Amino acid sequence: MNRPFKVLSSVLVALAALTGCIPQLTGLTETLAPAVEATRAAQAEPTPTPWPRADERDAMVDIQIEARGVVDSDVLRAMRTVPRHEFVPMEYQGQAYNDHPLPIGYGQTISQPFVVAWMTEALDLTPGERVLEIGAGSGYQAAVLAEVVDDVYTIEIVGALAERATEDFRRLGYDTINVKHADGYFGWEEYAPFDAIIVTAAPDHVPQPLLNQLADSGRLVIPVGPPGGYQSLWLYTREGDNFTALNLGGVRFVPFTREVRGE
Repeated sequence: MNRPFKVLSSVLVALAALTGCIPQLTGLTETLAPAVEATRAAQAEPTPTPWPRADERDAMVDIQIEARGVVDSDVLRAMRTVPRHEFVPMEYQGQAYNDHPLPIGYGQTISQPFVVAWMTEALDLTPGERVLEIGAGSGYQAAVLAEVVDDVYTIEIVGALAERATEDFRRLGYDTINVKHADGYFGWEEYAPFDAIIVTAAPDHVPQPLLNQLADSGRLVIPVGPPGGYQSLWLYTREGDNFTALNLGGVRFVPFTREVRGE
């Protein structure tokens, strides 16, 4: 018998044997089905955050953020994930998950957790969008953004803070965040247009370059008002060459400065 007939004969024998085993195989499949479903369910569950103090983050989200009306699931997940204590000076790490801003040096602060979540939700982000942040500060807001979208660009006017944020992003594995030491008033035209822009310091007017760098249907969230005075958080949305503005409420932010500092 030549080789093709030998192979065909072997296949026919194997099929005959397999046919006789079908009841047993069916029983085995029924036995394994619950285990397979359990494995799938376990794989569908979110991966626990690797950072310590997860219980504190959960309490922060439950009490300070979700209870105040933030409902976006991606934002809530990001706030539960990002280790805020890694973005504050050592002497304030014990207060990292408290309901207030904290100083980070050079006259700047890390915003209150609720404000970070509120502003992020107002951007109405979807995965794959490109976001620009003006005022990197501690880097915390940019890390929250990076948990929601793939491309984050952030500008910081204080050189020492830009350097620290860059080092923290690298240390914590946030490789999709790009940092620039510059005056944020002019945005980052090289990477425009942006689907969303967030400003974390308060100018007394909306910088026109930021509006220009919004993509069509892009959103700008920015606090506007005099230093030390009443400020309002505004949401600007671009539709072609037109912009709509919505006042989201009163806030208090550090002033938007223009002098590039190397310290």
